[in-house]
Amino acid sequence: MQTAASPLMPIPGHIDPVPVPRAVTPREDGRTDLMGLSRSQIKDTLEEAGLDAKAAKLRSKQLFHWLYHRGETDFDAMTDLAKPMRGWMAERFVVGRPQVMEAQVSSDGTRKWLLRSDDGQDYEMVFIPDADRGTLCVSSQVGCTLNCSFCHTGTMRLVRNLTPGEIVGQVMLARDALGEWPKGNMAAVNDVDEDEDAPQYSPDGRMLTNIVMMGMGEPLYNFDHVRDALKLVMDGDGLALSKRRITLSTSGVVPMMARAAEEIGVNLAVSLHAVTKEVRDELVPLNRKYGIEELLQACADYPKANNARRITFEYVMIRDKNDSDADAHELVRLIRKYKLPAKVNLIPFNPWPGTDYECSTPERVRAFSSIVFEGGISAPVRTPRGRDIMAACGQLKSASEKKSKAEMKRLAEEKQAALG
Repeated sequence: MQTAASPLMPIPGHIDPVPVPRAVTPREDGRTDLMGLSRSQIKDTLEEAGLDAKAAKLRSKQLFHWLYHRGETDFDAMTDLAKPMRGWMAERFVVGRPQVMEAQVSSDGTRKWLLRSDDGQDYEMVFIPDADRGTLCVSSQVGCTLNCSFCHTGTMRLVRNLTPGEIVGQVMLARDALGEWPKGNMAAVNDVDEDEDAPQYSPDGRMLTNIVMMGMGEPLYNFDHVRDALKLVMDGDGLALSKRRITLSTSGVVPMMARAAEEIGVNLAVSLHAVTKEVRDELVPLNRKYGIEELLQACADYPKANNARRITFEYVMIRDKNDSDADAHELVRLIRKYKLPAKVNLIPFNPWPGTDYECSTPERVRAFSSIVFEGGISAPVRTPRGRDIMAACGQLKSASEKKSKAEMKRLAEEKQAALG
């Protein structure tokens, strides 16, 4: 959703990473939102509010624990703070969450939330429950800089980057909904469960086990904010999720990949989707700037990749576009050429209104998978989840506005011209 107060960002230019500054929208009540702040940032904020350095250091440690380990949003519940201090903080600060505009539950148990920021921008997150894990798909931008032709989000303009607070806030909200904070804090579970038949989760379990940065936006074009948010998620005194359980997906922003390994260190997924220049130029137009060979070399150089932490190649299966036996053999050849510790996730194309693409037939998907497996590379077929609520891979789009094909083509051309 766009508002008069929050106009569309101009499409970024040729600099990597794309800089899209985001000024925090001041709250009407004048209080400061602590969500998304690190210990040192909380300390600095407390000092600016009037605490001396020693008190600010102590209180920042306490607040960090309550915010990110306990999931607490109410200062009155922070029992190791003296009552006068709780009141002092409540007057000056708030612990925010994204506003939930809509919560949907798929027939397969997948959940999708439509969220709204303080400046009236809408974005989405998805939770996918499985027997042995629960994966949260997190957005990094409102809209998207890129224009991947098979992706619904790619038909949107980039409005702005999400802040660290808005990114980590998605994780906090999911844990609220799943009742996963330590006993004594069941923050707002019922606020986001709009379906009486939605699955209920035990607060003693750990349903949210994995995070994938695969929602709306290109994470490496919002590098600093994504990095800062994931550091909070991985902090052992906070949410304490292992970096081995976090995957960052990129369409191939080559100059930022090595930096992501060094400064974030999570698993890497690459949206490949084609093995020839012609087809990838169409499906992932960023390929015209960073080609397949350059991208695969960056994967080979990715310092965190090894047989225990393989790079994942995402490959959407589109009928008569990228699903031939020849494509499968070329995929194997490329992975072998660069000696990549890799697996390939084959994703049946998920349709959305206005697309001309069709999903490959089940027989064609199985044949493609068999060729890649026979080449010694794992190539599981991902079961589509949440299709009935438009929560599947490539379907996320915050706004419900309809664009004509001419409008979508014009926007794609504008984006490509800006990216170079």
